Amino acid sequence: MKITVFGATGGIGQEIVKQALAEGHRVTAVVRDPARFGVTGQRLEVFPAQLSDGDLETLRRAVAGRDAVLSGLGARTRKDAGIAAHLTRRVLRAMEAESTRRLLVVSAAPLGPVPEGQPLLDRAMLSVVGAVLKDVYADLRVMEEELARSATDWTSVRPPRLLDKPVTGKYRTVVGGSPRSGRSIARADVAHAMLAMVDDPATVKQGVGVAY
Repeated sequence: MKITVFGATGGIGQEIVKQALAEGHRVTAVVRDPARFGVTGQRLEVFPAQLSDGDLETLRRAVAGRDAVLSGLGARTRKDAGIAAHLTRRVLRAMEAESTRRLLVVSAAPLGPVPEGQPLLDRAMLSVVGAVLKDVYADLRVMEEELARSATDWTSVRPPRLLDKPVTGKYRTVVGGSPRSGRSIARADVAHAMLAMVDDPATVKQGVGVAY
């Protein structure tokens, strides 16, 4: 499979690249500065591009002929709020121009529905986090609205608190919902889940909750 990864220098993006290469896929990693990208591999193409204000034709070359595009783009701090929608919008334009259909992006658990029977403590925790990061989540909501209006076969992957731990492959996924009491997941397992969803038709045009 040929895939393109945006946000490839981030925690989830790098994991997607590494795991995809290990599975034998051909990977195009779109990065702003190739010198900051330490992943190597025979089936890896490092594609330099200024996503925020770059030429659309350059982005089109990054996605042309790919079986899927996976994105780890998003705000790393509250000051970056707005970046997810803006950058994803550019990815969508490039994909639609090249008729590249499959897109998976990282969103966040609070954008999904509250699971039935969710304990009060978990509800309270989400409420507090949502208040603190309201600008970040507002940005992600706009991003998901852009996905819904697009011509792509998108999936929005919604993890809770992210951890820096090795991949386990042991997590829960809920299509159209969120795992009950799902409080955390490793970035490596988010990447694992995204790669597993590429060929899963049940996840197309859906938000998918992932958590331990």
